[in-house]
Amino acid sequence: MMKKKSLIDDYLKNYSVGKNWEFRANGVGDISQVVVIPAYAEKEYLFHTLASLAKNNPSDREQSLILCVVNNRVDASGDVKENNRQTMECLGALVGQKSISGFAGDRALHPLLAIVADAGMKLGYVDASSPGREMPASTGGVGMARKIGMDIALTLLRDMEGVAKVIVSLDADTLVRENYLSVIRHHFQSDARTAIVAYEHQLPQDPRHQAAIICYEIFLRYWILGLKFARSPWAFHTIGSTIAVSPDAYLQVRGMNKREAGEDFYFLNKLAKIGSIDCLQETRVYPSARASLRVPFGTGKRIQRFLDGGCPDEYCLYDPRVFSVLGEWLQLAGNMFFGRGEEVLEKAGQIHPRLNAFLMENNFLIFWSKIHRTAKDKKTLARHFHDWFDGFKTLKMIHDLTRDVYPQINMFDALEKMADHPGFAGLNFSRERDVPPLPEQLAILRRLRGIT
Repeated sequence: MMKKKSLIDDYLKNYSVGKNWEFRANGVGDISQVVVIPAYAEKEYLFHTLASLAKNNPSDREQSLILCVVNNRVDASGDVKENNRQTMECLGALVGQKSISGFAGDRALHPLLAIVADAGMKLGYVDASSPGREMPASTGGVGMARKIGMDIALTLLRDMEGVAKVIVSLDADTLVRENYLSVIRHHFQSDARTAIVAYEHQLPQDPRHQAAIICYEIFLRYWILGLKFARSPWAFHTIGSTIAVSPDAYLQVRGMNKREAGEDFYFLNKLAKIGSIDCLQETRVYPSARASLRVPFGTGKRIQRFLDGGCPDEYCLYDPRVFSVLGEWLQLAGNMFFGRGEEVLEKAGQIHPRLNAFLMENNFLIFWSKIHRTAKDKKTLARHFHDWFDGFKTLKMIHDLTRDVYPQINMFDALEKMADHPGFAGLNFSRERDVPPLPEQLAILRRLRGIT
């Protein structure tokens, strides 16, 4: 059940940015889910995504609003603004239910527009691009665009009665399966709070681009593999185009953040502290593998770096020993919730001296003392511990150990070492070279997709 409207009103008044932007839509009644799609100069990709959504079941489309947030900052380039203007021209034709055959816009898009128009999808868009409506230079970015759309979604869903509601985050260059809307909607009928949809990056035809995305997705999945090996509660993917959240959970973490990049990581980090993160394996999203320099890190940046040869060796992963240290640390902390902080630190130093130093640098003794003043039972202590040693602090510790103790090693050496551990037997493979041929790399990635 959605939280009392007074709490929603408080959020909308004090934390929402959605009220600052208007939207157009061809129907918002009787919806139970809103799919929010930020679009920043995405004319060449967005309508492929909408066409894939249009192939979902009509009854699921009827209960879903697809909300595109066409956005740029005040200081965006003229090319970006023109791309957005043309994108909104196409969206306006679809939302206005004009005949696509008479639409004078980009003729190359007409087949895709026709698919979307014929599906009769509930579609809307936010103009966060036109003069006077742009996002601020200081906070403009994908996090802000997601927040605009998700805050509007919260407003739209607040008055819908008798249905389980969900706010979904997708990307403009990400295709979906034909059961995408159905799987998400049905999952949230069971009082789910947060879920991530399984993903597989699209594979480009060009071998070099294909090598780049295979390398990057192996990196992403190895990270989850390592966290699973360590039995970390933060072993879930943090990709913006995979997130679905109930309005109640969205409210509880005060909504999406405004970060220019990494907004998905920090959003899910907060959501994981208030409930479990479910993984929906019954459907898939397919993010693009294109290169980009739009944000300081992430898929596009890594693909571009690979293609530019900007890193001496892209085929490197964390040494598995960093995950062994992490696993031993989590086990130690879980067994000593009632121990003295100094004793915990001493035993952490026995796991590795650098772990002890990291904890000291992060004020472990102050934290440990504080939680023992406010919580007495093991369950509460465990929750406070994982709120402190969260996904971000886990990442910091892994980076710390990698920088000072265990440098990254060859990607496929790391995978072979991880495959020796029980539970990852399906990962076994053999190779003759440091970097196997592309077909072998793809086979390895497919095995990783099956266990992460």
